[in-house]
Amino acid sequence: MALRLPVSLVLALLLSAGLGLYVGYTPLPVDVIWNGLIGEASKGYQIVMQEIRLPRVILGAVIGFSMGLSGAALQGLLRNPLAEPGVIGISATAGLGGVIAIYFGLASTFVWSLPLVSMCGAGLAVLVLFVLTGRESSVLTIILAGVAISSLAIALTSLTMSLAPTPWAVTEMLFWVMGSLKDRSMTDVTLTLPFMVLGWLMILTTGRALDALTLGEETARSMGINLAHVNIRLILGTAMCVGASVSAAGSIGFVGLVVPHLLRPLVSYQPSRLLLVSGLGGAVLLILADIAVRLIPSKPEINLGVLTALIGAPFFLYLIMKTRREMR
Repeated sequence: MALRLPVSLVLALLLSAGLGLYVGYTPLPVDVIWNGLIGEASKGYQIVMQEIRLPRVILGAVIGFSMGLSGAALQGLLRNPLAEPGVIGISATAGLGGVIAIYFGLASTFVWSLPLVSMCGAGLAVLVLFVLTGRESSVLTIILAGVAISSLAIALTSLTMSLAPTPWAVTEMLFWVMGSLKDRSMTDVTLTLPFMVLGWLMILTTGRALDALTLGEETARSMGINLAHVNIRLILGTAMCVGASVSAAGSIGFVGLVVPHLLRPLVSYQPSRLLLVSGLGGAVLLILADIAVRLIPSKPEINLGVLTALIGAPFFLYLIMKTRREMR
């Protein structure tokens, strides 16, 4: 029974990944898709599959996994179901780091600077949020702190864009604001995936501690949990996941809010079990959302971050109203 949900999500991930490779502006037969992936098709088909569709699907999967996992981890750490990287300003601060790297030319002179600076921004946001709110803060405190962090990051991003020396720089910076998997390459995968995997490992090792924290900090300490080490792992892990994700695709919000909320009842509200399934669910959701932006008949293509916001914002308002009813 405990494995049924993860196995189902893995199968859904494989199916959605296959669909992501199949769907495109030009329909391709299945045999051409396969031959293009393994390098036995014509050069044009190899470019389409290996340099356009495959990186897009891989990034959709790993970024979705990172955002879903980070959302579940933050909700467990702060013990608040509304904590999510996009909602509480972490994605915006990571995006600010990416904009700064572009503005000062670091992204063009040192390829690793983009994910590194974005991760520093995300880590700083998590740390500030944790210091401002702690674990026992109300929903209102979490939201207000997140709004403050996000507003400051957006204001600084806008200031940086207004001072950009060239239109090209402004266009690149807008990418971080809108969020998209379009025109990504395997280079983006190789630059960001190692940081994401390290972040996954840090977060997934905190499952027992998050279970203990549901009983209170004193109880967790009596069970031998080193809360300082847990905090460090979660802050660094979230910073790596969110920072690397934003550096590859810009700000894509609400995945870490929607997925853990939908899956939490299916794991009996146990934080340790929620981590992995939220990652898998986030991967499925983001791949399907990216397929949707390709199928929507619009030119130019709708940005993925816009679509997730259109889905996630009403869901966020629903959660706020539901929380208010439960507090009465």
